[in-house]
Order: sequence, then C-alpha cells, then structure tokens
Amino acid sequence: MSLLLNADEICACDVASAIGKSAATASHHLKLLRDVGLVTGDKRGTWIFYRAVPERLAVIRDALSLTN
Repeated sequence: MSLLLNADEICACDVASAIGKSAATASHHLKLLRDVGLVTGDKRGTWIFYRAVPERLAVIRDALSLTN
C-alpha cells in the first residue's frame, strides 16, 4: 500500500520489482486489494495500473481512530 500511496498510479510490474516477488504474486495481491475496494485498476496492454482509493482508505482510518 505504501507504494500506491506515494504515487499517482503504479504498474503491477513495478510493485513486483519493489517487493521482490513475481509479477503473478504481485498481481494476485493487488487483485485482492481491488476486490475489497482499496485500489482501482486500469488495464493497458498486458499490465494493470493501480491507484489507491482515498475515500475507502479514509473510512478505514476513521474506523481505526474510533478504537483509540
């Protein structure tokens, strides 16, 4: 998530390189984040470019702040 929060968008291939895992592994985890609505993705050619969804992250941040 930190990669996504520090960029407008990021390619799954760049995530794979940054975390030292295969592109398939990175894509799988990014798909899980997309399925729960934390990121969105746009397919361009063979790659998907992902962006964080600030509104969804704000909901989580607010929920966590209620527990303190």
